[in-house]
Amino acid sequence: MHINIPNILTWGRIALIPVFIGVFYLPDTWMCMAQKNLLATIFFIVAAITDWLDGYLARVLKQMSAFGAFLDPVADKLMVAASLIMLVQLDRVDMIVSIIIIGREITISALREWMAREGQSASVAVATIGKLKTTAQMVAIPMLLFDAPLLGMHMHTMGSILIYAAAALTLWSMGYYLHRAMVDLAKPADPA
Repeated sequence: MHINIPNILTWGRIALIPVFIGVFYLPDTWMCMAQKNLLATIFFIVAAITDWLDGYLARVLKQMSAFGAFLDPVADKLMVAASLIMLVQLDRVDMIVSIIIIGREITISALREWMAREGQSASVAVATIGKLKTTAQMVAIPMLLFDAPLLGMHMHTMGSILIYAAAALTLWSMGYYLHRAMVDLAKPADPA
C-alpha cells in the first residue's frame, strides 16, 4: 500500500462514513433533526470535495498509484451506498431507487474487474453517461440530507427529482457498459 496525500484523503473519506451516519443516531436532546441534517450535509459535501481533491492532487503531485486507483472508487461507492441507506431509513428516498443505484454500482464494479482480468478494461472505462449519473447523485444526496428550504427552494423536492434522474441515468449507464462488454461476455469460458 502506497501512502501519499491523495490516499490519505481517500482513507479520510472512508473514515468519515461512520461519523456521517452516526450523526443521525445522536440523541435528540443533543441535536434537533434540522441540526443533524445540516451536519450530515456538511460531512457529505466535505467527502465529495475530498473526492475531487484527491484525484486533482494525485495528478498535480504525480502521486497516482494502483492502490489509489482502486481505493478512490471504493470510497465513493461506500459513501453513496451509506447515504442512500440512511436516506431510505429516514424515509427520504424510495427503497427501489436505492436498490437500483447500489445494485448498478455492484454490477458495474464486478464487470470492470472481470473485464480487467480479460485485458479489456478500456471497453468499460468511465463514460460521459457515468459522469452525469455521478453528478446527479452527488447533487441530489446533499439536498435530500438537508431536507429543508434553502434560498426559497425546497431541497427535498429538488433532491427527489434529481435522485430519480440519477436512477434513470444509472440504468442507462449500466445498459451502456453491459452493451460495450457484450462481445466479451458472450465468449465461452476458458476451461482452465
